[in-house]
Amino acid sequence: IITHRLSHLLWRGGWRFAARFLSFIARTFTNVDIHPGARIGRRFFIDHGAGVVIGETAEVGDDVTLYHGVTLGGTTWNAGKRHPTLGDGVVAGAGAKILGAIRIGDGARVGANSVVVKDVPAGRTVVGIPGRIVGERVSTKSVGTAGMPIDLDHHLVPDPVGKAIACLLARIDTLESEVLQLKGITPVEKADECTTCAAGDLCCELPGGLS
Repeated sequence: IITHRLSHLLWRGGWRFAARFLSFIARTFTNVDIHPGARIGRRFFIDHGAGVVIGETAEVGDDVTLYHGVTLGGTTWNAGKRHPTLGDGVVAGAGAKILGAIRIGDGARVGANSVVVKDVPAGRTVVGIPGRIVGERVSTKSVGTAGMPIDLDHHLVPDPVGKAIACLLARIDTLESEVLQLKGITPVEKADECTTCAAGDLCCELPGGLS
């Protein structure tokens, strides 16, 4: 980060070759590729930085955390703004790809291996390929506030696929019970199984009051 700040000063001062050379040296030793033109805010934190790529027109706010393999990339060769802007307190999980001149709002969270190509409102969580907004951030930490701890809970994001599968399994179980009742067979009580099911916390309420 110190090397980038030096190369960024050189870049802004018109010393483009020197800035790129210093950036190249830093990339060689750290495997983190930050273009000298990128604007990085205060208290920027990269955890296990291997494979991190930050493009020329990217802008990163204060108290942002990136994990390994994160890409802040462009989607066009045109001059001008073509890389994303990350607000204060944003967390991007391992392998996340944030592409184009989009904005990730303050306090937003991007799940691991997600591909985000659209704006994300402040405080929201986005996961998947392509990225989908699945909920608001539930962390009680005041991330983005000076002096507050770095948010390392990038794994605590909603799992919409797991929830959907749990709902389908619950629905299948209900339909099987109804079929057995129509045949005059008493369904086997599965309450004990439900209390030990690993996906029990993902089950959603079924139509008609069934659960």
